[in-house]
Amino acid sequence: MKNPLRIILHDSFRVGITLKGLDGLLETMTGLLLLVARPEFLAHIVQSIGNSNWLWDINGYVADHLLQASERLSSGGKMFAAVFLLAHGLAKVIMVVGLWFDKMWAYPLLMGVTSAFIVFQMHRFERTHSATMLIFSAFDALVIYLTWREYRLQLQGERTSAK
Repeated sequence: MKNPLRIILHDSFRVGITLKGLDGLLETMTGLLLLVARPEFLAHIVQSIGNSNWLWDINGYVADHLLQASERLSSGGKMFAAVFLLAHGLAKVIMVVGLWFDKMWAYPLLMGVTSAFIVFQMHRFERTHSATMLIFSAFDALVIYLTWREYRLQLQGERTSAK
């Protein structure tokens, strides 16, 4: 009988990398949109989203952040955001596909690249004080831990099957 904690951690690993993969796809599509879309079109999207009811929470937190982000995009941050989202998104997708197919190269790559993005996100947090960067970094740290744990199990399995 398998250890229940091991099953929970393995399933958490799979859920975590799946979420990273879906996020990677979304980031890639958003990065492409930022590269090809005209500023007027982006402003229209932000305005349309801003008019939807779910953004108007008690403090206007989400709406305020969305408006601030759109202002930064229109003031020259568009290329940075597009390149960041494309690089981050494509890296995630490639690594997650590798992990789903149990490719051993993908484990240390995901841990290294995600660690580098955490450093970058903390640098951005220091400059912007965006709570989003803290949340992403905490999730990324959890995924790194689960990936490290899964990688160790995979290595043990390789050693056992090689004997």
